[in-house]
Amino acid sequence: MRATGLAAPAKLNLCLYLGPRRKDGLHELRSLFQPLVLADELEVSEAGEDEVVCEELARSNLAAQALAALRRAGWRHPPLRIELRKRIPIAAGLGGGSADAAAVLRLASCEVDGLEQIAAELGADVPSQLEPVPSLVAGAGERVERLGPLPPLGVLLVPHEEGLSTAEVYREAERLGLPRAPSELQELERRLREVATAGSSPLEHPDLLINDLQPAAISLRPELDEVIGALLGSGAAHAALTGSGPTVFGLFPGEDGIPDLGEQFPSAIVTSTAES
Repeated sequence: MRATGLAAPAKLNLCLYLGPRRKDGLHELRSLFQPLVLADELEVSEAGEDEVVCEELARSNLAAQALAALRRAGWRHPPLRIELRKRIPIAAGLGGGSADAAAVLRLASCEVDGLEQIAAELGADVPSQLEPVPSLVAGAGERVERLGPLPPLGVLLVPHEEGLSTAEVYREAERLGLPRAPSELQELERRLREVATAGSSPLEHPDLLINDLQPAAISLRPELDEVIGALLGSGAAHAALTGSGPTVFGLFPGEDGIPDLGEQFPSAIVTSTAES
């Protein structure tokens, strides 16, 4: 096998609606996922034994777990060496680990049955990234509806130097009484599907670009609200938190219109939504 390069795109939660806690302890969610051009890089080659190498991550990263899961499922491909180069900030709410795992699972497409189940067992965001296209996500992330392409947008990401515990954000959301009723979630899902299937730009529907976890994250990290304000002040058509944070994103009509905020935010990343 000649060395093969794979891309593992980051994902952006254009919106995220929080529902009640389920019997399994997870919350019902509705979200519109959009893949980004920003992506981790995986170089795959045959080796004497399976090995996942990444300088930034421990050996037990999700990519390594995905490869081990494929072996348990009976994948008989010769042993692989996977060199993972991180481009997506770690623990940033951009789905980097899930993207890496999904890219590894794609190696066994059409060779292993039940990839979606394997993906769900690895993590809530992994199923949606098996096929990195705009997607309407429901349940706790395990129900994925692939959508058609959305108009491209420029994206400015501002990761936070400190991570933010997803569990803490959800606990704070519960404390603040943020979860919506199931009937409200269903109506929002209907509206999202209607808008997305029409192919209109998300910027044409600002009332739907809501992250219910944002107040909880800001309650834990008030400085995130200042970053959102700074992006809006710089000309972003919309700015919000992605997922449970702590990354803040700004949306622009095009990548060319994104201002240089590197002096104010040294960790800022300029990218764009990926074409389907």
